[in-house]
Amino acid sequence: MRKLAVAAVGVITALAGTAHAAEIYNKDGNKLDLYGKIDALHYFSSNADKDGDQSYVRVGIKGETQINSQLTGFAQWEYQFNANRPENGDGSGSPQAWTRLAFAGIKFDKYGSINYGRNYGVLYDIGAWTDVLPEWGNDSYESPDNFMTGRANGLLTYRNTDFFGLVDGLNISLQYQGKNDGRSKEAFDGARLSNNARSNIAYENGDGYGVSAVYDFDSGISAGAAYTSAKRTLNQLTYDKFNTGNTAEAWTAGLKYNSNHLYLAANYAETRNMTYMGDLNSVAHKAQSWEVIGQYQFDNGFRPSLGFLQSRASDVPGYGNFDLTKYIEVGTYYYFNKNMSAYVDYRINLIKNNNPAGRNSDNIIATAFVYQF
Repeated sequence: MRKLAVAAVGVITALAGTAHAAEIYNKDGNKLDLYGKIDALHYFSSNADKDGDQSYVRVGIKGETQINSQLTGFAQWEYQFNANRPENGDGSGSPQAWTRLAFAGIKFDKYGSINYGRNYGVLYDIGAWTDVLPEWGNDSYESPDNFMTGRANGLLTYRNTDFFGLVDGLNISLQYQGKNDGRSKEAFDGARLSNNARSNIAYENGDGYGVSAVYDFDSGISAGAAYTSAKRTLNQLTYDKFNTGNTAEAWTAGLKYNSNHLYLAANYAETRNMTYMGDLNSVAHKAQSWEVIGQYQFDNGFRPSLGFLQSRASDVPGYGNFDLTKYIEVGTYYYFNKNMSAYVDYRINLIKNNNPAGRNSDNIIATAFVYQF
């Protein structure tokens, strides 16, 4: 049973789907791994938008090529297919499939690596520590295509582990994000769009940069912090209801403990002019976020999980302070083996009714069978 527990820990602490990649080619310094998962997922909620089938399939490829003794090329691609839509689409305009990751780069031995493409923003270096709940987690201030919080486009990333081989456990990252502009008013009226135009100011960003540093102690403790800053686009300044500022900034700090079958993680973050407020069609001038989670891996395959996550907008004109995210999470995984698992996750929503940003206030129960390789 201890082998099962070790395998389960490997699953939960790695990026989803990559822990048990299947090697499909390895010859002459070239390696290719295939990974993926099928998540047969169902939500139960009194909110119709959150109730029902949520099943999806995720597949990815990771490749490496040995250029010489000092240089290694690498790439990764990951794609998701929704499995809860009719085959001919449902007319909602929501995507049935999309690219999650697509980047390539070069590793320079002990001098680090550099890559470009669709990847994780450096804020996720800390946010990933709470992104281990069965269904939710890491959603108080991070979301895809929101500057450098979650997955995003146009990221040039430099990473160095053990600080050039001089300090074991010290890992640093530097990142630049290119502009992902939006549609101008003329474009909305039918003019030609740029190839990376966005139809919602929530997904736009100007040029920006970020940095993160993480130190891993021998005792299983890790501590880290990250900071990002980016220009806001013309559309964001023009169509943001409150026009809160020219620059979007964020910083986060966190702690993690992962040893002796116990996993604990906590982080705190502040965002300025970055966190989108849904129905208000604006971003919060300031939002504060807290995430705390704990899990324990039993030898019989069970991994209970408990978490608390909150994000609160401050001094919103006409609304004052209110929560954008606030819930308690209670759930558990059960690992049959390294490839097959099941989970139940209960999201106890603490958001008040009639939330100004239109956030869901109903509880949700998620249940799933998961096969991954």
